[in-house]
Amino acid sequence: MDYMKYALELAEKAAEDGEVPVGAVVVKKSTGEIVGEGRNRRESHKNALAHAEIEAISQACGKLGGWRLHGCAIYVTLEPCPMCCGAIINSRIDDVYFGAYDRKSGSAESIQQMFNFPYNHKPAVYGGICEHECSGILSEFFKNLRIKRKKSDL
Repeated sequence: MDYMKYALELAEKAAEDGEVPVGAVVVKKSTGEIVGEGRNRRESHKNALAHAEIEAISQACGKLGGWRLHGCAIYVTLEPCPMCCGAIINSRIDDVYFGAYDRKSGSAESIQQMFNFPYNHKPAVYGGICEHECSGILSEFFKNLRIKRKKSDL
């Protein structure tokens, strides 16, 4: 299964719900099984913590029965923010694959490289996976949002 493509499907669902289109999946590497999935729900949940990565990590912890996600990888359509990088470090995820770079709050590579700090866990990071598709869905979402706002201002 192409995990980033599935994360993109989750991002599309988020966009359909009026959320910033971000999707994430946690995969158990030994079996290839998706053990957690999430999408951005900050608007619908009215909660700053409702990021795709947090939802996917929480679901994976529940499914696997513990907070340590050794042997797992996360695929996310947008470079993780500082909060999500912290959750990835604390959950001990092995590998981080992300699509679009986030020049405003990305903390895996863009603004800072949180995984290079001297924390007790350092996942491997792979950026730019399906970057064109991942950045495209975000660009389209914000373009449509600007059009809606402009129409409502008339």
